[in-house]
Amino acid sequence: MRKNILIIISLLISINLVFASCSNSGKSQTPKQQTQTVQTQDKEQSNPASQPTQEQNIAKSSATKSATPGPGDNPWKKLNSKKVNVLTTEMFKQLIFDYTKSKQWAFKGDKPCVIDFYADWCGPCRYVSPIMEQLAEEYNGKVIFFKVNVDNERELAQIFGIQSIPSVLFCPVTGSPQMAVGAMKKENYIRAIKEITGVIPENK
Repeated sequence: MRKNILIIISLLISINLVFASCSNSGKSQTPKQQTQTVQTQDKEQSNPASQPTQEQNIAKSSATKSATPGPGDNPWKKLNSKKVNVLTTEMFKQLIFDYTKSKQWAFKGDKPCVIDFYADWCGPCRYVSPIMEQLAEEYNGKVIFFKVNVDNERELAQIFGIQSIPSVLFCPVTGSPQMAVGAMKKENYIRAIKEITGVIPENK
């Protein structure tokens, strides 16, 4: 199943200026990504002191469960269009694409979305996080932004073969999604969104 999903994902080759990423293989134990868009040179070692405590993980789990839409709800109406929304594996299947029911990519949303695969211990991810928050405000609901914690959502990380983080998935309403691996500057994310989805920030 994972191979089938990877086949339908076009890789984002035109984006460059990537400067850093973290190896995810030692954290979430996901298989190595078969293909990557960009190789990065600097790898950050995990810092045990920065690892979330068990209490923090429990709190995050509780918050995630409460944010998961119920079966009778319209899930897209539950999202904050100007913020980066936490995305779980179940929410991904409900909102984006249910890979357990189909091998061919079929986007469920009516707006493009950007999904940031990250981990709390990853330095480059911490660089990208505020950029995603800024973009969510600037696109003002024209593009919906999500973030996936690869340590908490290992099944979803496996499906996309996430080995290095941050990895950002750009999902247009029509066509195949495209992945960029490694931290990029804000203007590069804006350019990628425009090239893949055709959408520009509201103030441009």
